[in-house]
Order: sequence, then C-alpha cells, then structure tokens
Amino acid sequence: MVLPFALWGTAMAAMAPLVSSAGPSLVASLRLFPAGLAILVAVPFLGRKWTIARSDFGWFLIFTFVDATVFQFCLAKGLAETGAGLGSVLIDSQPLMVALLARSLFGDAINPIGWIGLVLGLLGIICLGAPPELLKQWFLMGQQQVSIQNLWSNGEAWMLAAAVAMALGTVLIRFACKESDPVAVTGWHMALGSSPLLIWHLFDQSLPFWPNWSPFEWGLMAYSSLFGSALAYGLFFWFANKEELTSFSTLAFLTPVFALASGGIWLGERLHIFQWIGVLLVLVSVLFVSQRKRFWEPKHSAESSFVAKGTEG
Repeated sequence: MVLPFALWGTAMAAMAPLVSSAGPSLVASLRLFPAGLAILVAVPFLGRKWTIARSDFGWFLIFTFVDATVFQFCLAKGLAETGAGLGSVLIDSQPLMVALLARSLFGDAINPIGWIGLVLGLLGIICLGAPPELLKQWFLMGQQQVSIQNLWSNGEAWMLAAAVAMALGTVLIRFACKESDPVAVTGWHMALGSSPLLIWHLFDQSLPFWPNWSPFEWGLMAYSSLFGSALAYGLFFWFANKEELTSFSTLAFLTPVFALASGGIWLGERLHIFQWIGVLLVLVSVLFVSQRKRFWEPKHSAESSFVAKGTEG
C-alpha cells in the first residue's frame, strides 16, 4: 500500500522543473491524459469493464472535476512556487481532512491512539515544511521575529487547495464506484479530466502551445504520467475503495519523505535538522494510525486470539 505514495513523491520532483517552461495547465494535462489512456487500455486485460454505471455517472462527473481537473491544476500551479519537497508536505495535509470526512460519512473509528498519530503527523509536516527560523522561534525561544505573512505565498495556497481537492476525491471515489469498477473510473476520470486543462492552455497566450523539452525532460514527463499517475492512481483508488479510509490515507504522510529524498537527488534540495525530526514524526504517525486498533485493544485482541485457538483445538 506504500507504493502509490512513493510514486507520487518522486513524480513531484520530476514535474517541478517542467512547470516553469510549459505552464501548469499543460503539464497537468500531459500527466493526466496519457495515464488515463494507459489505464483504459489495461482494463480488458485485467478482466474488468470499461463502462461507467448510469447510477454512478453524476458522482463520476463531480469526482472527475474535483480529483483530476482541480487537483492536478492546483498541484502543478503550486509546484512552480514551492518546489517538490515543500509542495508535497503541504499537499499531504489531506489525510487529516480524510479522517474527519470518513468518520462523518462512513463511521470510520478514530480511537485516542489514532488521534495521537494524526497530531504527530501534523507536527511532522510542520517540521518538514515550515522555515527553520520560525521553528527556532517556536521551539527554541529564538529572538528573531518571523513575519507570518511571509509564510503564506500563492504557491502554498495552491498546494493547500490541492490537498482539499485530493481529500474530497478520496471520499468521492466510493460514491463514483458503487456499481462501477474503480480501475475503469480512475482511467476515465483522468482522460476526461485533462480536457478542461488543455482547453485552458490553448487560451493562454503567454506560453507556447508545445514545450521545447529535451529528451530527458520528456522522460521526466513520461515518468510522472505513466508511473506517477497511471500506476499510482490505479493502486490508490483500488485500495481506497477496499480499505478503511483513515488508516490508508494516512500513509500519504510518507509522500513528503519520498519527495524530499528524490528532490535532494534530482533538484539538489537538502534536509535541515527540523526536517529530519519531521521525517521521524511522520513515520511514527503512520505506525500509530495504521495500527491504532492493535495498540488500543491489545488485551482484547490477545484474548480473542486465545479463544479462537481453543475453539480450533
């Protein structure tokens, strides 16, 4: 279940240098459309149906607009100003939103261990993304004043908007797949969701219609589309439709770790001490939330296991 988030994190680093030369709408559409086609081509080989059930079609259109068009545009737009590491940190605040939505809509339980894990994940995200000067002022009683206004750039706002869209998409997939196959829904929503982005790009006169990329840059785009979208989204929504949402979506806290690591290799980004603390907090939070039932009720689980073995004997 970790693979989708590893692919997303590395795809963020691959996309970051492409947005400035081609624009967010074109990069987002080039990420979505080939990935959607690849998934749809694979559908019959997986023994699945292409069609979207009529009863799901309304939810499918909402899901397509929110999770494909809006999310990918906000993601690409934010990458231009925040970079892969910080952008991934901001966007992966979405598991907190998913946890609350899943509890309200589906009754997914969040016991005290789970809440502790979510808080640790949020603290980890702050350590990963906030400026070190601000963290020193907060945690080490520094004297240097940091303007809160400087922390809220347009890029950060776009990334947080993308986080909201992704959280909504994680919940909407269940409504869009009541009678439809989640893999087919994923392929169609990516292919169709790229259309508004491409149309938007056609009306943008400030950028060339087709980017003048090197073969290496086209390779980065292909990786972002086929691996960072087709494979990653197919796995993500398949798991989201089958697994308990709060535990699964909290694994997204791992995405910044992969994004920061790949950004360090490809883009020369480096971690400072607070970011390493953030990585540790994120890993602990994933453990707490994903295993919260086992940690919260160990005695009950052990007794159940003992009774089951006695019954078998």
